[in-house]
Amino acid sequence: MNKLVVISGGSQGIGRATVERFLAEGYRVINLSRRSLDIEGVLQLSVDMGRIDWLEGMAAEALSIAAESADEIVLIHNAARQDSDTVATLAAENFAAVLQINLVAPQQLNAVLIPYMKPGSSILYVGSTLAEKAVRGCASYVASKHGLVGLMRATVQDLAGTGIHSACVCPGFTDTAMLRGHINNDPEVIAAITANVSAGRLIDPQEIAGTLYFCARSPVISGAVIHANLGQIEH
Repeated sequence: MNKLVVISGGSQGIGRATVERFLAEGYRVINLSRRSLDIEGVLQLSVDMGRIDWLEGMAAEALSIAAESADEIVLIHNAARQDSDTVATLAAENFAAVLQINLVAPQQLNAVLIPYMKPGSSILYVGSTLAEKAVRGCASYVASKHGLVGLMRATVQDLAGTGIHSACVCPGFTDTAMLRGHINNDPEVIAAITANVSAGRLIDPQEIAGTLYFCARSPVISGAVIHANLGQIEH
């Protein structure tokens, strides 16, 4: 069986762990990102998803050629941008830039690949704890991740009867360069974060990769928002 994964942002963190998991399960993998991925067997398409025209030219053609022969396609929308901003200060230009990567680009990919997706294929969205709640200081990210859940639900309704299923996996505090960079790798902040997780630790990216693989293999979860957060403690 010719199985294909197309993932955005697969060069690090959750994306890289997901690439490794699906490769181990016998999938061909195409990674879409600005940063290249040094894993043997992965087709790297270096693109800037922050540009509205990022799919014009070779990227769309390469995706179409790879997808045409696939018996199953798993499309994983993982790339994301997180800025520090508030509704009092968020400029339209910056808001649009975040929405382009976090919400518009996933739909651009959907439009390219859905025509090639056979029954048993799936479209998986990587959300966030902030897809269904909010905290201070990251308004554009919160809004875009809420929108991603809406796009997943629209995907389920619009593709009903096609045999393509969809879900949104919402990771909690995962031990990635993105998280550590956002908090300046501050040990005190990490301690405060893990104190608010019932398991008392950060999530390993491989755990999220395993959850995404489960979703790809499980049509029964279509339409689900799955919070993979080790039991976040609410206050």
